[in-house]
Amino acid sequence: MADETSVLNFGCRLNAYEGEAIRGLLDRLGRDDVVVVNTCAVTAEAEKQARQAIRRLRRERPDARIVVTGCAAQVNAAGFAAMAEVDHVIGNREKLGEAAWRGIGQDAPRISVGDIQTDTPPALPAVSHFPGRPRAYLEIQQGCDHRCTFCIIPYGRGPSRSLPLGAVVEQSRVMAARGYREFVLTGVDITSYGHDLPGRPTLGQATRRLLDLVPQIERLRFSSLDPAEIDEDLFGLYAEEPRVMPHAHLSLQAGDDLILKRMKRRHSRQQALDVAARLQALRPGIALGADLIAGFPTESDDAFARSAALIDEAGLAFVHVFPYSPRPGTPAARMPQMPVELRRSRAAELRSRAEAALDRFLGSRIGSEASILVEQQGLGRDETYAPVILPDRMEKGSIVTARIAAAHDGKLWLEAA
Repeated sequence: MADETSVLNFGCRLNAYEGEAIRGLLDRLGRDDVVVVNTCAVTAEAEKQARQAIRRLRRERPDARIVVTGCAAQVNAAGFAAMAEVDHVIGNREKLGEAAWRGIGQDAPRISVGDIQTDTPPALPAVSHFPGRPRAYLEIQQGCDHRCTFCIIPYGRGPSRSLPLGAVVEQSRVMAARGYREFVLTGVDITSYGHDLPGRPTLGQATRRLLDLVPQIERLRFSSLDPAEIDEDLFGLYAEEPRVMPHAHLSLQAGDDLILKRMKRRHSRQQALDVAARLQALRPGIALGADLIAGFPTESDDAFARSAALIDEAGLAFVHVFPYSPRPGTPAARMPQMPVELRRSRAAELRSRAEAALDRFLGSRIGSEASILVEQQGLGRDETYAPVILPDRMEKGSIVTARIAAAHDGKLWLEAA
């Protein structure tokens, strides 16, 4: 039987979901000889880490069949197939069906990567649990119709396709029956959900229906939200639905209008600030996260300063900082590039500001009563997604209520029992 080490996932929650689907397929086929590396293509560093992992796995598992899949494999199949350690490369569409896995080691082609640019809805194998994880991921959407100039993911995932709500409901009920209490709706561009479904339901409308139909869902989160696509029902859920956690991660990328245009983003700096302010007004105490890219091509000192200032002006708490990484085949890779050291230094400055912003937010939680999902021994996350140090005796996957006494080292601490 495929164990927890049979699939190594890199990157996003979508890969985490699909990695469990792959593990289930391997179980059904009895392929305990296969090790899968499910790659990410967001940055050059992510691809580098996958290659390092492949070499390490070959040393550790010399007799295993090493299969590479995921976004980096989709966009650079030949490059991975050229690695002596790799037995097979499987594309993002093919990895979710039994056919590609059944013939591995027999008559399967070394490279099985088809055209990802299809409107066919994703056919997802059932996933009933996530070993080692306290929350359940629900894939509701695949692909992206937008073409941000820095992003390779549409080439690895194809166009936006939504999973019918009935399938999402069925999957969530299976996971709830396994004891999961917190769920995360995930995809590549989940705020585009529903445009390809009958009646064109929005993400907010579909989420309302999901919560109505599956009352066992106690806590619900969303993966990254595009500020240009948040619909009125979704805003309403943050205001009215206590099961939607007071936490939103926004796909911002930059805080300067010219850079946003060159990135081909669909929001302005002011629109980002307006969305942040509206969420904070609708849900006092909400924690906002964001992605920011440092050193995008042509980024001037003033443009960088406006991105840095966005952290405080938008009241961000959790900021993911990425030094710009050119991805071959994207328009931004052909733009005038900033020096690598400048990208790194700007990323370091953004991280320093982000740490200060997180400290302020965590400080605001002191004295409050928190509802905490226990993630592992000694650690959990409260409703705002803030990390909380816990007594070791608390059961993984349980939800506990406790008062916050202190904040330091980027975490919350409880009052002594």
